[in-house]
Amino acid sequence: MKRKILVSVSNDLVSDQRVHKSCMSLLNQGWEVKLIGRKLPNSLSLPVRNYDCNRMRLWFKTGALFYAELNIRLFFTLLFSQGDALHSNDLDTLLANYLVSKIRRLPLVYDSHEYYTEVPELVNRPRVQKIWKRIEKRIFPRLKHVFTVNDSIAELFEKEYGVQVQVLKNVPRLHDEFLVTNEPVFPGQKIILLQGAGINIQRGAEELLEAMEFVREGILLIVGSGDVVPLLKEKRIELGLEEKVHFFDKMPFEQLKNITQQAYLGVSLDKATNINYEFSLPNKLFDYIHSEVPVLVSNLKELTKIVNEFKVGTVLSEHSPKAISQAINDLIQDEAQHAIYKQNCVNAKAALNWENEEKKLISTYNSIFEK
Repeated sequence: MKRKILVSVSNDLVSDQRVHKSCMSLLNQGWEVKLIGRKLPNSLSLPVRNYDCNRMRLWFKTGALFYAELNIRLFFTLLFSQGDALHSNDLDTLLANYLVSKIRRLPLVYDSHEYYTEVPELVNRPRVQKIWKRIEKRIFPRLKHVFTVNDSIAELFEKEYGVQVQVLKNVPRLHDEFLVTNEPVFPGQKIILLQGAGINIQRGAEELLEAMEFVREGILLIVGSGDVVPLLKEKRIELGLEEKVHFFDKMPFEQLKNITQQAYLGVSLDKATNINYEFSLPNKLFDYIHSEVPVLVSNLKELTKIVNEFKVGTVLSEHSPKAISQAINDLIQDEAQHAIYKQNCVNAKAALNWENEEKKLISTYNSIFEK
Protein backbone atom coordinates (compact mmCIF):
# COMPACT_ATOMS: atom_id res chain seq x y z
CA MET A 1 0.00 0.00 0.00
CA LYS A 2 1.32 3.45 -0.94
CA ARG A 3 2.06 5.80 1.90
CA LYS A 4 0.47 9.23 1.62
CA ILE A 5 2.01 12.46 2.92
CA LEU A 6 -0.10 15.55 3.61
CA VAL A 7 2.00 18.67 2.98
CA SER A 8 0.72 22.09 4.07
CA VAL A 9 1.83 25.67 3.53
CA SER A 10 0.17 29.07 3.97
CA ASN A 11 0.99 30.51 0.52
CA ASP A 12 -0.77 30.06 -2.82
CA LEU A 13 1.65 27.36 -4.11
CA VAL A 14 2.52 29.05 -7.41
CA SER A 15 6.02 30.39 -6.71
CA ASP A 16 7.17 28.22 -3.78
CA GLN A 17 10.06 26.25 -5.22
CA ARG A 18 11.11 24.62 -1.95
CA VAL A 19 7.71 23.06 -1.29
CA HIS A 20 7.37 21.90 -4.90
CA LYS A 21 10.80 20.27 -4.83
CA SER A 22 9.99 18.53 -1.54
CA CYS A 23 6.73 17.22 -2.95
CA MET A 24 8.43 15.94 -6.11
CA SER A 25 11.16 14.22 -4.07
CA LEU A 26 8.56 12.39 -2.02
CA LEU A 27 6.49 11.55 -5.09
CA ASN A 28 9.53 10.15 -6.90
CA GLN A 29 10.04 7.71 -4.04
CA GLY A 30 6.67 6.16 -4.79
CA TRP A 31 4.74 7.92 -2.02
CA GLU A 32 1.52 9.81 -2.66
CA VAL A 33 1.53 13.53 -1.93
CA LYS A 34 -1.27 15.98 -1.26
CA LEU A 35 -0.25 19.65 -1.02
CA ILE A 36 -2.59 22.00 0.82
CA GLY A 37 -2.30 25.77 0.49
CA ARG A 38 -4.60 28.65 -0.35
CA LYS A 39 -5.87 30.66 -3.29
CA LEU A 40 -6.09 34.45 -3.29
CA PRO A 41 -8.16 36.63 -5.63
CA ASN A 42 -4.96 37.67 -7.42
CA SER A 43 -3.30 34.24 -7.40
CA LEU A 44 -1.84 33.06 -10.69
CA SER A 45 -3.09 29.85 -12.23
CA LEU A 46 -1.30 26.86 -10.78
CA PRO A 47 0.80 25.04 -13.39
CA VAL A 48 0.14 21.34 -13.80
CA ARG A 49 1.60 19.37 -10.91
CA ASN A 50 2.17 15.62 -10.67
CA TYR A 51 0.71 15.50 -7.17
CA ASP A 52 -2.67 16.43 -5.71
CA CYS A 53 -3.14 20.11 -4.79
CA ASN A 54 -5.84 21.64 -2.61
CA ARG A 55 -6.00 25.46 -2.63
CA MET A 56 -8.31 26.72 0.10
CA ARG A 57 -10.25 29.94 -0.43
CA LEU A 58 -10.26 31.87 2.84
CA TRP A 59 -12.49 34.76 3.85
CA PHE A 60 -9.66 36.69 5.50
CA LYS A 61 -6.50 37.62 3.61
CA THR A 62 -4.21 39.03 6.33
CA GLY A 63 -3.94 39.61 10.06
CA ALA A 64 -4.98 37.59 13.11
CA LEU A 65 -8.30 36.48 11.61
CA PHE A 66 -6.50 35.11 8.55
CA TYR A 67 -4.13 32.98 10.64
CA ALA A 68 -6.97 31.78 12.85
CA GLU A 69 -9.09 30.81 9.84
CA LEU A 70 -6.08 29.20 8.12
CA ASN A 71 -5.33 26.94 11.06
CA ILE A 72 -8.97 26.03 11.71
CA ARG A 73 -9.55 25.15 8.06
CA LEU A 74 -6.23 23.36 7.86
CA PHE A 75 -6.97 21.42 11.06
CA PHE A 76 -10.23 19.98 9.72
CA THR A 77 -8.77 19.34 6.26
CA LEU A 78 -5.90 17.34 7.76
CA LEU A 79 -8.14 15.62 10.27
CA PHE A 80 -10.43 14.19 7.59
CA SER A 81 -7.90 13.58 4.80
CA GLN A 82 -6.42 10.16 4.25
CA GLY A 83 -2.71 10.26 5.06
CA ASP A 84 0.14 8.49 6.79
CA ALA A 85 2.35 11.48 7.68
CA LEU A 86 2.13 15.26 8.00
CA HIS A 87 4.61 17.76 6.60
CA SER A 88 4.27 21.30 7.99
CA ASN A 89 6.00 24.23 6.28
CA ASP A 90 6.72 27.16 8.62
CA LEU A 91 5.30 28.15 11.97
CA ASP A 92 2.00 29.46 10.62
CA THR A 93 0.90 25.91 9.72
CA LEU A 94 2.50 24.11 12.66
CA LEU A 95 -0.30 24.37 15.25
CA ALA A 96 -2.92 22.65 13.09
CA ASN A 97 -0.45 19.97 12.02
CA TYR A 98 0.70 19.31 15.56
CA LEU A 99 -2.84 18.93 16.92
CA VAL A 100 -3.83 16.54 14.12
CA SER A 101 -0.61 14.55 14.58
CA LYS A 102 -1.54 13.99 18.22
CA ILE A 103 -5.20 13.16 17.58
CA ARG A 104 -4.48 10.78 14.70
CA ARG A 105 -1.09 9.60 16.00
CA LEU A 106 0.62 10.49 12.74
CA PRO A 107 4.33 11.32 12.36
CA LEU A 108 5.03 15.01 11.79
CA VAL A 109 7.90 16.57 9.83
CA TYR A 110 8.46 20.31 10.32
CA ASP A 111 10.29 22.44 7.75
CA SER A 112 11.09 25.97 8.95
CA HIS A 113 11.99 28.14 5.95
CA GLU A 114 13.21 31.00 8.14
CA TYR A 115 13.60 32.13 11.75
CA TYR A 116 9.91 32.94 11.77
CA THR A 117 9.47 34.69 15.12
CA GLU A 118 12.09 37.29 14.18
CA VAL A 119 10.70 38.39 10.82
CA PRO A 120 10.24 42.21 10.65
CA GLU A 121 6.45 41.88 10.47
CA LEU A 122 6.53 40.37 13.98
CA VAL A 123 9.46 42.26 15.46
CA ASN A 124 7.52 45.48 14.90
CA ARG A 125 4.41 44.00 16.57
CA PRO A 126 5.67 42.58 19.88
CA ARG A 127 2.26 41.43 21.13
CA VAL A 128 1.68 39.34 18.01
CA GLN A 129 5.28 38.15 18.11
CA LYS A 130 4.74 36.92 21.67
CA ILE A 131 1.80 34.76 20.56
CA TRP A 132 3.78 33.08 17.80
CA LYS A 133 6.73 32.59 20.13
CA ARG A 134 4.45 30.95 22.69
CA ILE A 135 3.16 28.51 20.03
CA GLU A 136 6.72 27.72 18.95
CA LYS A 137 7.95 27.19 22.53
CA ARG A 138 5.05 24.87 23.29
CA ILE A 139 5.46 22.66 20.22
CA PHE A 140 9.08 22.79 19.05
CA PRO A 141 10.66 20.80 21.93
CA ARG A 142 8.22 17.96 21.19
CA LEU A 143 9.19 17.65 17.51
CA LYS A 144 11.28 14.72 16.31
CA HIS A 145 11.86 15.56 12.64
CA VAL A 146 12.88 19.16 11.92
CA PHE A 147 14.50 20.81 8.90
CA THR A 148 15.59 24.37 8.22
CA VAL A 149 17.45 26.25 5.51
CA ASN A 150 20.95 26.90 6.86
CA ASP A 151 23.45 26.19 9.64
CA SER A 152 22.95 29.48 11.50
CA ILE A 153 19.21 29.03 11.95
CA ALA A 154 19.67 25.36 12.83
CA GLU A 155 22.10 26.37 15.58
CA LEU A 156 19.66 28.96 16.95
CA PHE A 157 16.87 26.36 17.19
CA GLU A 158 19.12 23.70 18.70
CA LYS A 159 20.45 26.09 21.32
CA GLU A 160 16.98 27.31 22.29
CA TYR A 161 15.04 24.04 22.23
CA GLY A 162 17.61 21.25 22.45
CA VAL A 163 16.19 19.59 19.34
CA GLN A 164 18.37 18.24 16.53
CA VAL A 165 17.68 20.19 13.33
CA GLN A 166 18.77 19.05 9.89
CA VAL A 167 19.80 21.59 7.25
CA LEU A 168 18.00 21.28 3.92
CA LYS A 169 19.34 24.05 1.69
CA ASN A 170 16.83 25.53 -0.72
CA VAL A 171 18.85 24.85 -3.85
CA PRO A 172 17.50 24.12 -7.36
CA ARG A 173 17.56 20.74 -8.98
CA LEU A 174 20.62 20.11 -11.11
CA HIS A 175 18.32 18.84 -13.82
CA ASP A 176 15.05 20.80 -13.95
CA GLU A 177 11.87 18.96 -14.87
CA PHE A 178 10.44 22.00 -16.68
CA LEU A 179 11.25 23.59 -20.02
CA VAL A 180 12.95 26.99 -20.16
CA THR A 181 12.15 28.88 -23.36
CA ASN A 182 15.13 31.28 -23.42
CA GLU A 183 12.93 33.91 -25.04
CA PRO A 184 14.92 37.18 -24.99
CA VAL A 185 13.59 39.87 -22.67
CA PHE A 186 16.08 42.70 -23.34
CA PRO A 187 18.32 41.58 -26.23
CA GLY A 188 21.84 42.99 -26.17
CA GLN A 189 21.54 44.44 -22.66
CA LYS A 190 23.56 43.46 -19.61
CA ILE A 191 20.86 42.67 -17.08
CA ILE A 192 21.36 43.32 -13.36
CA LEU A 193 18.69 41.22 -11.68
CA LEU A 194 16.94 41.43 -8.33
CA GLN A 195 14.28 38.74 -7.97
CA GLY A 196 12.20 37.43 -5.09
CA ALA A 197 8.86 37.13 -3.33
CA GLY A 198 9.97 39.38 -0.46
CA ILE A 199 11.29 42.58 -2.03
CA ASN A 200 10.56 44.56 1.09
CA ILE A 201 11.67 47.73 2.83
CA GLN A 202 15.20 47.73 4.24
CA ARG A 203 16.38 44.78 2.13
CA GLY A 204 18.71 46.80 -0.09
CA ALA A 205 16.42 47.42 -3.06
CA GLU A 206 16.20 51.15 -2.38
CA GLU A 207 19.97 51.63 -2.53
CA LEU A 208 20.24 49.35 -5.56
CA LEU A 209 17.79 51.46 -7.53
CA GLU A 210 19.57 54.68 -6.53
CA ALA A 211 22.87 53.09 -7.57
CA MET A 212 21.60 52.80 -11.14
CA GLU A 213 22.15 56.57 -11.51
CA PHE A 214 25.88 55.81 -11.44
CA VAL A 215 25.95 52.52 -13.37
CA ARG A 216 27.50 53.24 -16.75
CA GLU A 217 26.28 50.13 -18.62
CA GLY A 218 23.41 47.74 -18.07
CA ILE A 219 19.79 47.80 -16.91
CA LEU A 220 18.16 46.72 -13.65
CA LEU A 221 15.29 44.22 -13.66
CA ILE A 222 13.26 43.86 -10.46
CA VAL A 223 11.13 40.72 -10.66
CA GLY A 224 8.70 39.82 -7.90
CA SER A 225 6.62 41.38 -5.17
CA GLY A 226 7.03 43.14 -1.84
CA ASP A 227 6.02 46.19 0.13
CA VAL A 228 8.83 48.37 -1.22
CA VAL A 229 7.99 47.86 -4.91
CA PRO A 230 5.46 50.74 -5.16
CA LEU A 231 8.02 53.06 -3.55
CA LEU A 232 10.69 51.89 -5.97
CA LYS A 233 8.44 52.66 -8.93
CA GLU A 234 7.94 56.21 -7.64
CA LYS A 235 11.69 56.62 -7.05
CA ARG A 236 12.42 55.42 -10.60
CA ILE A 237 10.32 58.26 -12.01
CA GLU A 238 11.74 60.78 -9.55
CA LEU A 239 15.31 59.93 -10.61
CA GLY A 240 14.47 59.67 -14.32
CA LEU A 241 15.52 56.02 -14.52
CA GLU A 242 12.62 54.71 -16.63
CA GLU A 243 15.03 53.45 -19.32
CA LYS A 244 17.43 51.81 -16.84
CA VAL A 245 15.04 50.16 -14.35
CA HIS A 246 12.23 47.76 -15.27
CA PHE A 247 9.68 45.85 -13.17
CA PHE A 248 8.03 42.47 -13.62
CA ASP A 249 5.32 41.11 -11.34
CA LYS A 250 5.78 37.79 -9.54
CA MET A 251 5.54 34.82 -11.86
CA PRO A 252 5.71 31.01 -11.74
CA PHE A 253 9.27 29.86 -11.25
CA GLU A 254 9.24 28.12 -14.64
CA GLN A 255 8.92 31.59 -16.26
CA LEU A 256 11.27 33.27 -13.82
CA LYS A 257 14.06 30.88 -14.76
CA ASN A 258 13.92 32.17 -18.33
CA ILE A 259 14.73 35.69 -17.11
CA THR A 260 17.33 34.58 -14.57
CA GLN A 261 19.35 32.74 -17.19
CA GLN A 262 19.67 35.93 -19.23
CA ALA A 263 21.08 38.02 -16.40
CA TYR A 264 24.66 39.30 -16.33
CA LEU A 265 24.66 39.83 -12.56
CA GLY A 266 22.35 38.60 -9.79
CA VAL A 267 21.90 40.73 -6.69
CA SER A 268 20.95 39.93 -3.07
CA LEU A 269 21.37 42.88 -0.69
CA ASP A 270 19.56 42.01 2.55
CA LYS A 271 20.64 43.93 5.64
CA ALA A 272 21.22 42.64 9.18
CA THR A 273 18.36 44.74 10.57
CA ASN A 274 16.89 41.75 12.42
CA ILE A 275 17.91 38.19 13.32
CA ASN A 276 15.94 36.65 10.47
CA TYR A 277 17.71 38.78 7.84
CA GLU A 278 21.09 38.54 9.58
CA PHE A 279 21.15 34.77 9.19
CA SER A 280 19.19 34.53 5.94
CA LEU A 281 20.29 32.56 2.91
CA PRO A 282 17.92 33.74 0.15
CA ASN A 283 16.76 31.27 -2.48
CA LYS A 284 17.69 33.76 -5.19
CA LEU A 285 21.39 33.20 -4.51
CA PHE A 286 21.14 29.57 -5.60
CA ASP A 287 18.85 30.44 -8.51
CA TYR A 288 21.55 32.79 -9.79
CA ILE A 289 24.30 30.21 -9.32
CA HIS A 290 22.35 27.49 -11.14
CA SER A 291 21.75 29.88 -14.03
CA GLU A 292 25.54 30.52 -14.05
CA VAL A 293 25.04 34.17 -13.16
CA PRO A 294 27.75 35.81 -10.99
CA VAL A 295 26.44 37.50 -7.87
CA LEU A 296 26.73 40.69 -5.85
CA VAL A 297 25.70 40.16 -2.23
CA SER A 298 25.64 41.93 1.11
CA ASN A 299 28.01 40.95 3.90
CA LEU A 300 25.73 38.52 5.75
CA LYS A 301 27.16 35.40 7.37
CA GLU A 302 25.46 32.69 5.30
CA LEU A 303 25.66 34.60 2.01
CA THR A 304 29.33 35.39 2.50
CA LYS A 305 30.12 31.78 3.36
CA ILE A 306 28.71 30.47 0.06
CA VAL A 307 30.11 33.25 -2.16
CA ASN A 308 33.61 33.08 -0.67
CA GLU A 309 33.75 29.29 -0.61
CA PHE A 310 32.81 28.87 -4.25
CA LYS A 311 34.11 32.26 -5.48
CA VAL A 312 31.01 33.06 -7.53
CA GLY A 313 30.91 36.83 -7.07
CA THR A 314 31.52 39.90 -4.94
CA VAL A 315 30.64 40.62 -1.31
CA LEU A 316 29.83 44.26 -0.53
CA SER A 317 31.35 45.93 2.50
CA GLU A 318 28.60 48.58 2.69
CA HIS A 319 25.12 49.33 1.31
CA SER A 320 25.59 52.84 -0.08
CA PRO A 321 24.45 53.48 -3.68
CA LYS A 322 28.01 54.57 -4.56
CA ALA A 323 29.50 51.30 -3.24
CA ILE A 324 26.89 49.23 -5.08
CA SER A 325 27.37 51.10 -8.37
CA GLN A 326 31.16 50.83 -8.08
CA ALA A 327 30.95 47.05 -7.61
CA ILE A 328 28.59 46.73 -10.58
CA ASN A 329 30.77 48.93 -12.82
CA ASP A 330 33.91 47.02 -11.86
CA LEU A 331 32.39 43.67 -12.76
CA ILE A 332 30.87 44.88 -16.02
CA GLN A 333 34.24 46.29 -17.08
CA ASP A 334 36.20 43.20 -16.02
CA GLU A 335 35.00 40.57 -18.47
CA ALA A 336 37.80 38.20 -17.51
CA GLN A 337 36.77 38.17 -13.85
CA HIS A 338 33.13 37.79 -14.83
CA ALA A 339 34.05 34.72 -16.89
CA ILE A 340 35.88 33.22 -13.89
CA TYR A 341 32.88 33.77 -11.62
CA LYS A 342 30.63 32.25 -14.28
CA GLN A 343 32.76 29.11 -14.50
CA ASN A 344 32.86 28.86 -10.71
CA CYS A 345 29.05 28.86 -10.75
CA VAL A 346 29.23 25.69 -12.85
CA ASN A 347 31.43 24.08 -10.20
CA ALA A 348 29.25 25.37 -7.35
CA LYS A 349 25.98 23.97 -8.65
CA ALA A 350 27.61 20.53 -8.93
CA ALA A 351 27.79 20.61 -5.13
CA LEU A 352 24.81 22.82 -4.26
CA ASN A 353 21.86 21.02 -5.81
CA TRP A 354 18.58 19.46 -4.71
CA GLU A 355 19.64 15.98 -5.81
CA ASN A 356 22.19 16.11 -2.96
CA GLU A 357 19.93 17.82 -0.43
CA GLU A 358 16.84 15.65 -0.96
CA LYS A 359 18.68 12.60 0.36
CA LYS A 360 18.18 13.93 3.90
CA LEU A 361 14.44 14.37 3.37
CA ILE A 362 14.05 10.92 1.84
CA SER A 363 16.11 9.32 4.60
CA THR A 364 13.87 10.89 7.24
CA TYR A 365 10.69 9.57 5.66
CA ASN A 366 12.24 6.14 5.13
CA SER A 367 13.00 6.01 8.85
CA ILE A 368 9.43 7.08 9.66
CA PHE A 369 7.75 4.51 7.41
CA GLU A 370 10.04 1.66 8.41
CA LYS A 371 8.82 1.86 12.02
